[in-house]
Amino acid sequence: MSKDFRMGRLSVLAAAWVVARRDFTAILFSRSFFFFLLGPLFPVIIAVLAGSLGSRVDQSQERPVLGVAMQADDARAVERARRELGPSLDDALPRIKLVRSLAQGETYDAAQALVSRRENVAAIVSGSLDKPVLTGPAGLIEAWRGPVSMLSEQARSGRRLAYPVVALKPVASSSATERQGRFATAQGAQTLLFLLTMMLAGMVLSNLVEEKGNKIIEVLAAAIPMDAVFLGKLFAMLAVSLVGIATWAAAGGLLYAAGGVSLDRMPEPAVGWPLLVCLGVIYFAMAYMLLGSVFLSIGSMATTVREVQTLSMPVTMAQLMVFFFASFAMTQPGSAIEIAAVLFPFSSPFAMLARGARDPAILPHVLAIGWQAAWVVLLVRGGARLFRSRVMKSGPARSAPKIGKRRLFLRKSGG
Repeated sequence: MSKDFRMGRLSVLAAAWVVARRDFTAILFSRSFFFFLLGPLFPVIIAVLAGSLGSRVDQSQERPVLGVAMQADDARAVERARRELGPSLDDALPRIKLVRSLAQGETYDAAQALVSRRENVAAIVSGSLDKPVLTGPAGLIEAWRGPVSMLSEQARSGRRLAYPVVALKPVASSSATERQGRFATAQGAQTLLFLLTMMLAGMVLSNLVEEKGNKIIEVLAAAIPMDAVFLGKLFAMLAVSLVGIATWAAAGGLLYAAGGVSLDRMPEPAVGWPLLVCLGVIYFAMAYMLLGSVFLSIGSMATTVREVQTLSMPVTMAQLMVFFFASFAMTQPGSAIEIAAVLFPFSSPFAMLARGARDPAILPHVLAIGWQAAWVVLLVRGGARLFRSRVMKSGPARSAPKIGKRRLFLRKSGG
């Protein structure tokens, strides 16, 4: 039997478990938790609808057409060249349309025709096969310069040019594509970790402010160590956040399965998908508790929701800068900047998760998780001491002034 139990006072971990279980149960079975789960669905639905609408718009748009305004023989030669090159280069060549068959010596103003929109084409090629002139928007004619030159050469030669058949020999991946794919995976994992942390860590603030208003926090502080109160609330809000993430992940998995999308189509991380997901959960817990411990300290000093918003804004902006720092460090592997991002506790989870997608080594993650957990303990203890000294006003008792004792004595003696 432990000494704390014999004295009638729970240990820090046991008291933290009591607080965490109480808060977790109260939040999980509340009506607001249901709306909390529905919250992220609305942006997802809007994004899906916008993407679907955008794809329909893209599909409804036809490929741009190249107009041909040349003498009759040249125009027929260009049309014949487009048919001959079509089977092998259809996607690279523009569709063509005869807009004007010119007589000998006749001129044609292609720019005026495009400005007046007399012809439903994106650009017009005029001149002759030896000296073609391409008129149209700058970006489009730059892209079509090569295909128009190829069509003109094919038409001018008057014979079918023999293009060799290219044999294809696919491989799974190359070092460059593998490195680029792992970088994309690291960037996506880092961004997702940041968004989830910033979206969910704010719940710690509101929870503590509500209990301060109801005087519940003072009752808890009188019954159990303040370190246990802070630690229990962190664990409870972390558990609630993990339940929400698991629900959203299950819903997203069903949508991906219904859409026929799988992780096999995504770039493979260096440590593999199962281990990267496990590291993502662990680093989310670390990032959440690191940021949540700071939010607990802020919430313990605030008395109103407006005060919370005022005090938390600098922390939120600082966390955004931390994310940018970790993102930049990801582009400098092995440098002093990456080492600094790994050692700085608030950027360490983001930097290490990106490292897991690029580097297969496991030992650095074990060391980093231990380093981050130590900082969580330090921040929780620091926040608890700040709460006791600033809010609970606990400290060494001061002796009453002598004049107060004299008045008390005179009052008791009836003087």
